[in-house]
Amino acid sequence: MPDLQAVSASSLSERDRGLVWHPYAPLDGPPPYAVTSASGVRLGLTAADGSTYEAIDAMASWWCAVHGYRHPALDAAAHDQIDRFSHVMFGGLTHEPAVALAERLTAIAPGPMAHVFFADSGSVSVEVALKLALQYQAAQARPQRQRFLTVRGGYHGDTFAAMSVCDPVDGMHSAFPGILANHVFAPRPPPARFTPPPPPPPLPPANDSFEVERTGTPARSLTSSAFDAGWEVDQAALAEWTASFRRLAAEHSHELAAVVVEPVLQGAGGMYVYHPACLRTMREVADEHGLLLVVDEIATGFGRTGRLFATEWADVSPDVICVGKALTGGYLTLAAVLTTRAVGEAITRSQFRTLLHGPTFMANPLACAVAGASLGLLDLHWAHDVQRVGAALAAGLAGARHLPVVRDVRTLGAVGVVQLSEPVDVVALTRAALDRGVWVRPFRDLVYTMPPYLCTDAEIATITAGIVGAVEQVHGR
Repeated sequence: MPDLQAVSASSLSERDRGLVWHPYAPLDGPPPYAVTSASGVRLGLTAADGSTYEAIDAMASWWCAVHGYRHPALDAAAHDQIDRFSHVMFGGLTHEPAVALAERLTAIAPGPMAHVFFADSGSVSVEVALKLALQYQAAQARPQRQRFLTVRGGYHGDTFAAMSVCDPVDGMHSAFPGILANHVFAPRPPPARFTPPPPPPPLPPANDSFEVERTGTPARSLTSSAFDAGWEVDQAALAEWTASFRRLAAEHSHELAAVVVEPVLQGAGGMYVYHPACLRTMREVADEHGLLLVVDEIATGFGRTGRLFATEWADVSPDVICVGKALTGGYLTLAAVLTTRAVGEAITRSQFRTLLHGPTFMANPLACAVAGASLGLLDLHWAHDVQRVGAALAAGLAGARHLPVVRDVRTLGAVGVVQLSEPVDVVALTRAALDRGVWVRPFRDLVYTMPPYLCTDAEIATITAGIVGAVEQVHGR
């Protein structure tokens, strides 16, 4: 007798195909896998041909489901807020979940953040940050400062202003030449390598499999990190890049509003790691020329790189921070823009007296309530978990180095990357990884993982073995 759930799911894939557009995918592309369940760190998937899989989600649903799926603490926060009210407009109104979340974010953010603007998504938060920088410069009687300085290889979102500060040549938006605003791009910083510390000792046993709370006191607070290991970089290349960045900033300072950058780790632009010294240079240059430093922590924030915010690796204070993705633990779309009192006061003194943006679903109460619960979970033991996951990723992915097709293997915090010397066969490699119990979503020449923090050592071993085995099967020579 056929599995009716599998049959239904496979037909769903066919119904979807040609009807629903998926991210960066053609309408007539390979049919998507249908999700039949999501719990803990595992997905139940059914292919269009009826094949079924239970796979560890090595992607944390594009890096946001840091606590996995159906976490009881997050479920409870959502249910509780639904019983109160799921949404109200934010114009002229306020509510406890938004204010409490803003208080928490400003308390844990790097630097003296004093104001929070809630946005719908990461891309929109970047749009808001760019608007904020332009309005700030106008308020300083410098309205001619309308361009942004950034670096090659970056990615900041898919809306138009955000696209304009993504890499214009090798990025994801080359279909729009001559349409996007023309900004100033410095060379990509030289690559750096991070050596993770050894795995930490085990924590006390949790009360349940989702680790809702620990016995005793929290292992570490949100504002601390266990990562003290060193970085490696070509010092000559670093010096050359620093000089180049300083020259470019000086040349264009009269027209620049802000430096916009992903700190330490470039995400969708290539899972590329650079040295924190480069971020320190950006801070110095911004100060020298009256620019704001805008850091895009959408992918890196909330512990992913081994610091609560990747900016902390450089020990600098930004003027504007964009956060999203893991903010709600992957439950609902929500992002935020944080800025300093000085920037807020400048906007208030300006001609318009307000930051000119206002989404319909701004500060959605349901999303804010879940975000507050997600931060509460992180407060328990995020640094321990990320250090443990990072050590396991580094050990497990090292096995890919012997493969002739592998160009590089790198890790940073709970991020593991295998870079090939050729484009990934996405369809074949995805299926090969699923056959090994792992869900990945490769792109370009990269097979990578950014798993949920609560993955066990055994689950990380399954992920790394699945990636190495799939690469060897599909791209072996």
